[in-house]
Amino acid sequence: MKENIRKIIHVDMDCFFAAVEIRDRPDLIGKAVAVGGSSKRRGVIATANYEARVFGVHSALSTVMALKRCPDLVIISGNMAKYKDVSTEVFKIFKKYTQIIEAISLDEAFLDVSDCPLHHGSGTLIAQAIKDDIYSTTGLKASAGVAPNKFLAKIASDWMKPDGLYTIPPQNIEKFVKQLPVKKIWGVGKETLRELSKFALVTCSDLQEISPQNLEKVLGTNRAQELIDLAHGIDERPVKANRERKSYTRERTFDHDLSHHECADALKNIFKECQSKLKIYLQAKPQYKIKTSVVKVKFADFTSTTVECADLDFDWQKIELLLNKALERNQLRVRLLGCGVKFTKNDLSQPELF
Repeated sequence: MKENIRKIIHVDMDCFFAAVEIRDRPDLIGKAVAVGGSSKRRGVIATANYEARVFGVHSALSTVMALKRCPDLVIISGNMAKYKDVSTEVFKIFKKYTQIIEAISLDEAFLDVSDCPLHHGSGTLIAQAIKDDIYSTTGLKASAGVAPNKFLAKIASDWMKPDGLYTIPPQNIEKFVKQLPVKKIWGVGKETLRELSKFALVTCSDLQEISPQNLEKVLGTNRAQELIDLAHGIDERPVKANRERKSYTRERTFDHDLSHHECADALKNIFKECQSKLKIYLQAKPQYKIKTSVVKVKFADFTSTTVECADLDFDWQKIELLLNKALERNQLRVRLLGCGVKFTKNDLSQPELF
């Protein structure tokens, strides 16, 4: 009996924040547009449209640098409430086709449409219908990738951006992955890529030829078999609806770099805001409980450090101790401070003990 083949769609809204702003301001059509913080407040770019990307403007780029690369760049401060409303509309469209939806962000999700009877059960036709629905409902364009697994679906959605649709059917997987650069594999960052390149492991075809044991020697990691599987186009991870949240944090980039003496007062304000919103969040999500507290510090040279400790109460005294530990690691002034918690799951089947 033939094994059932999954039909996974990865949907990625094109330049989401910028696209929403351009939709609402037609005078911006054809111009280089980015959503981000002010250059006077040392902001960074959240997203940029393709006209801006031609100049090398991209997310996480400082606004100052973005304006140097593209002096005519139109920068909009952004409206997160509006973007969340549009995202809600998009996810309502997803639910017309499946309830198995794994949200990655406001503008990106995996959908398992294996059992969707619409459009003759064709993943490609369903993806096109979703794109059409999104455009007719929101006026925005999305790219979609269709494949038997999440790894390939995500790669496919990026294949023909913007407003693209690309399908990798099962019979094409072997040919498709052979020439795929290893940097496209999930989890292969700069360090891993550097180690792989030392041994001429450049494409997935190269990884297919190496044994897990030898790859472990190259990487010094137990992920060897996982990487080799992905290089063969194998990915058994399911689309997980209702993804678990693992942390809750708040951070702030300052208008000017802080001295170490100024950091405690600045972080305490962030802590109070985080503590207040965290309390509301935990009331709505009783399945979570605090496991550890975390402090993040980014210094003037853009290097970052993170310190954490066990703390069930998100206590300021412990946050202050973590801050002091972090500041001991670098004598430079401080550009960004943040704090928050990591979660574990509550056993709600057990009664509370007093």
